[in-house]
Amino acid sequence: MRFFLRRRQGPKWLRQQFLDRFMGRTLIVHRGLPPEWLDELLKQPGGGGHFRIDARRVDQKHPTPIEWFVRDHVLPLALPMPVLVQVGQGFILLRHLTRNEQPVHPGEIRWFLDEMDTRHHMRLRITHDEFVPEPGIPSADNEARSMTEHRGL
Repeated sequence: MRFFLRRRQGPKWLRQQFLDRFMGRTLIVHRGLPPEWLDELLKQPGGGGHFRIDARRVDQKHPTPIEWFVRDHVLPLALPMPVLVQVGQGFILLRHLTRNEQPVHPGEIRWFLDEMDTRHHMRLRITHDEFVPEPGIPSADNEARSMTEHRGL
């Protein structure tokens, strides 16, 4: 079918496509990251497995499912960037990756993922037709508890 004959897909279609593609995955939503941060992320175990999306490049008129999710559901939460997003059955958990106005070391991501179910900044509960935001820990709290416990602090 030719492009000009295709109908634009609505929010229900975009939502389902997003969930089908990213269920069980982690995303990092950002507005640009320093090259050295990305290099370090790729050195971390599993660091290359996080889908990364630059929120500055989101297509506003004809978004892909991931662009639609970021534009309509992540950016309105106004969490500091970058944001770690974990998509699971019945929920989407979000935790920002910023401390002292700088991205945390990429090595901390594994600690954040270990405690994401109990220590997230926002939970989006997946219902039949929407994502319902539910606040978690305060945005100012961004220490990895499991990391400090591991160090014996």
